[in-house]
Amino acid sequence: MRHTWRWFGPVDRVSVQDAAQAGAQGVVSALHHIPTGDVWPVDEIGKRQEEVRAGGLEWEVVESVPVSECIKTQTGPWREHIANWQETLRRLSSAGIRTVCYNFMPVLDWTRTDLRWTARHGAKAMRFDRIDFAAFDIHLLERPGAHEDYDASTREETERRFREMPEERRLALSRNIGAGLPGSADGYSLPQLRDHLRSYDGISREKLQRHLVEFLTEVTPVAERVGINICAHPDDPPWALLGLPRILSNAEDYAHMLREVDSPANGVTFCTGSLGALAANDLPGMVRRFASRIHFVHLRNVLREEERTPCSFYEDEHLEGNTDMVAVIAELLREEQLRRAAGRADHRIPMRPDHGQEILDDLSRGAQPGYPAIGRLKGLAELRGIERALSHGTYGLAAAAT
Repeated sequence: MRHTWRWFGPVDRVSVQDAAQAGAQGVVSALHHIPTGDVWPVDEIGKRQEEVRAGGLEWEVVESVPVSECIKTQTGPWREHIANWQETLRRLSSAGIRTVCYNFMPVLDWTRTDLRWTARHGAKAMRFDRIDFAAFDIHLLERPGAHEDYDASTREETERRFREMPEERRLALSRNIGAGLPGSADGYSLPQLRDHLRSYDGISREKLQRHLVEFLTEVTPVAERVGINICAHPDDPPWALLGLPRILSNAEDYAHMLREVDSPANGVTFCTGSLGALAANDLPGMVRRFASRIHFVHLRNVLREEERTPCSFYEDEHLEGNTDMVAVIAELLREEQLRRAAGRADHRIPMRPDHGQEILDDLSRGAQPGYPAIGRLKGLAELRGIERALSHGTYGLAAAAT
């Protein structure tokens, strides 16, 4: 696989040179300062490439070109935003970039109740607490109809938790849940979040699925023509939040998307952390099922703290948690072998060590939550070790098959 590293630009406390020293071969980045829906300027794309090159690497994957709420709801200037998305693909292709990740999560992107929860050994990790989230939804956001979305035992526990919750924690919940995409300037106050939720009134899961397919019907032919693979990131967490539908949470969701827009350019960002939060997801099986359409991989692990859906979970160390990372990597390496045999130009699948626990000097660096230097270095080293062992000429997969 191609080992990449997410970098948020010059504001990132972890430099490109740090990434190179950690073993990264390329950089994943985006122009977070460009307003969602706008075309990315050619000079800004070139500037980011030069910033990455100054650290000794190349900008290889875009994560993400944001899909506006207008596109998702098909309201306002949504057709203009699709045209701008298409033009951004053309400009990225002209700059030599061949992989673009995006997501189609309504209003909230990845969602956590804690951005620096204390895990074992004193490391800091991101966490989703099911009861805290319900407390936010029912008592802080005061969403109409929220009570009906939770069972009686959850409501009872939530009521008790909220009564005992200090004001500082209530404020932190609002900040954490409304934070927006990592690296972006977006974020929602409670009134803004309520307004955005209202914009989804009348949009069912089936309607949002249809909007995704219609978006892909427009942008995929452009991606094909300019030689870019576009890849949809799964919902994080993979279940409905705040009464909003989620449409990329499991194998059947992805099968629907890939079947409706059946093009090699239309593919998957396979995130083991997002998909791994749902116990029903068989991750090695999903890699086998969608292997030829996996264009980008996020490797991270979560530990589900309860056997139910939704559940509380936290970001575990990369080789711990509920996901069999060895099995997932083995399936990805088998796919790369098939691609090489078929002569595919994209036979090396870009992957990055996603998230990571804050350890050692990370604890004082103050980097973007979930994106520490040493925690990701540790994760990348572990993942590379698995890949190297599985690829070994004498002891690896190929040898075992003979």
